[in-house]
Amino acid sequence: MTFANYYHKLKPRARELRKQGILAEVLFWRQIKAKKFGYHFYRQKPLSNYIVDFYCPALKLVVEIDGSSHQDKKQYDKLREEFLQSIGLRVIRFSDAEIKDNIHNVIKILKEKILE
Repeated sequence: MTFANYYHKLKPRARELRKQGILAEVLFWRQIKAKKFGYHFYRQKPLSNYIVDFYCPALKLVVEIDGSSHQDKKQYDKLREEFLQSIGLRVIRFSDAEIKDNIHNVIKILKEKILE
C-alpha cells in the first residue's frame, strides 16, 4: 500500500520511538518480529502523517499499544483511528497492562482477530 501523504520528516521520530524501548512494545515485538508470528510487521511505522506502533501490510493491520499517556489523548486517538480506517486499515488496540500481564492471551486474541 502506498501512502501519498507519507511525511519523510516522521522517519527520524519513528527511529527515536523504536530506540525508546517501551517495555510493552518490546514484549509484543518479541512475539511478532521476524515473521515469528507468520506475518511481517513493522515497528513504529510512519503511515501518512501518523506513526503507528505496529503495522502489517499483508493484513492491512495496525496494532496500537495504549499506555498511560493515551488516557489524555482519547479524542486524538479516535480521529487517528478513523483516518486509518478510512484508508482501508484495521486497527486493534491493546493496553500496556494487557501486554505486560498476559502477552500469551494478547497473541491469542490477535490471531483470532486476524481470522475474523
